[in-house]
Amino acid sequence: MKNKFNIFIILILLLISGCSAVSKKTEVYSKTHTLKGMASWYGKDFHGRLTASGEKYNIRYYTAAHKSLPFGTIVRVTNLNNGKSVRVKINDRGPFVKGRVIDLSPKAFKSIASLNSGVIPVKIEILDDSETFRYKS
Repeated sequence: MKNKFNIFIILILLLISGCSAVSKKTEVYSKTHTLKGMASWYGKDFHGRLTASGEKYNIRYYTAAHKSLPFGTIVRVTNLNNGKSVRVKINDRGPFVKGRVIDLSPKAFKSIASLNSGVIPVKIEILDDSETFRYKS
């Protein structure tokens, strides 16, 4: 009986060790691209419109626009001024302003800085790319 339990534990550990939240492709991307820079937010003018991923933009969701990370990627954005961080899902493309690396929804931005801040220095960490998709049909 004890032997079966040990085999069960080993199988569970093997299963868990084989599950990685971040793929090798994304790990390589994160090492070859700058994941630090300036962040801002975009809001009400886009609320209800379709994002580049095909989802409707909602200013009350924790989402973000990034130029090249796959749609559906979950990232942690940390405000380098105060250390506060937020998890967001990439569902749009942008920012299209020179010097910026990510645009956050107002809900996400407010959790790490005042909307009046406008632009803040951030670090982006890729947490999960297991639910990524290119285009929503």
